[in-house]
Amino acid sequence: MPRTTTIVLGVIGADVHAVGNKILEMTFSDAGFKVVNLGVMVSQEEFINAAVETDAAAILVSSLYGHGEMDCRGLREKCRESGIGKILLYAGGNLVVGKRTFSQVEAMYREMGFDRVYPPGVMPDVAIADLRKDLGL
Repeated sequence: MPRTTTIVLGVIGADVHAVGNKILEMTFSDAGFKVVNLGVMVSQEEFINAAVETDAAAILVSSLYGHGEMDCRGLREKCRESGIGKILLYAGGNLVVGKRTFSQVEAMYREMGFDRVYPPGVMPDVAIADLRKDLGL
C-alpha cells in the first residue's frame, strides 16, 4: 500500500481521552497509513479542514465520553459543503449516553452519514481491514 493514503484521526468534542487515540495512531501508521492525528477536543471543522488540506481518504472519529451523538451530528453535511462529501467517515468508542444496543447506535450513525461504526473495545485491526476494503487497497 502506498504511504500516500492519508487518514485524519482525532477525539471529537470536549472529550479528552488521549490513550486510545495514540494507540490508533500507532496501529494505523504501522499498517501503512499516513496518519494526521489531531489529538483530543477536536471540532468538526478541524477534522474537515485537516482532511481538505491533506487530501485525506478518511476521517476517523473517536469518542469515549458518550456525547459523540451530539458531537458528530451534521458532520457529513459539513463535509459535503466543504467539497469532500464522499470522504469515508468512521466513528468508534462509547458513542452515546444511556443504554442502547449497538445495532441501534450503528443505525443512528449510519443515518448521520457514517460509513462504519465501531462499539467500545473493538480492536484496531478490524477498522484497518475495513478501511483497506473500503479504499480498495
